[in-house]
Amino acid sequence: MSIAFEGHVQQIGERLIVRLPAEASGALPSRGQVAVEGELDDHPFATVLEPDGRKGHWIAIDPELRDALALRDGEPVVGALTPTKAWPEPALPEDLAAALDGAADLAETWASLTPMARWEWVRWVKATKNPETRARRVEVSLSKLRDGKRRPCCFDLSSCTDPEVSKSGKLIDLG
Repeated sequence: MSIAFEGHVQQIGERLIVRLPAEASGALPSRGQVAVEGELDDHPFATVLEPDGRKGHWIAIDPELRDALALRDGEPVVGALTPTKAWPEPALPEDLAAALDGAADLAETWASLTPMARWEWVRWVKATKNPETRARRVEVSLSKLRDGKRRPCCFDLSSCTDPEVSKSGKLIDLG
């Protein structure tokens, strides 16, 4: 099932995103994160769509995609998405990666998690602007993994938890 859409690149702070139109988001199998394979202006990519906290989704434009397509704020884009059960590996933030590297006893546990579960751990750690809270979440992640937990917690999976582009669980609306 391919979902075609047209959208515009939007800059929020230093980040570029593309909000999916309501019809495209409505065709997805979840209001939370959704793994997809797709094309944006004929450039293939695989990612996990993020929820916007308003029953919609958005695509994070990573530097590779931004550079490949020379994307800038306000530019129109045409895309197609296909939901997939094959989640790509998340990019680990430096603090979580260093903590896991220093916890040799958790290497097998971390490797045994599904990519979807690893995305949830990364998302939970990154879902705060407060450095002390974030450091504590890294510590708690290791503790929970040692206790056999496979997921970080039960936070609202349909909320936008990226503090660089969201406020109160919703993607920042620039108008």
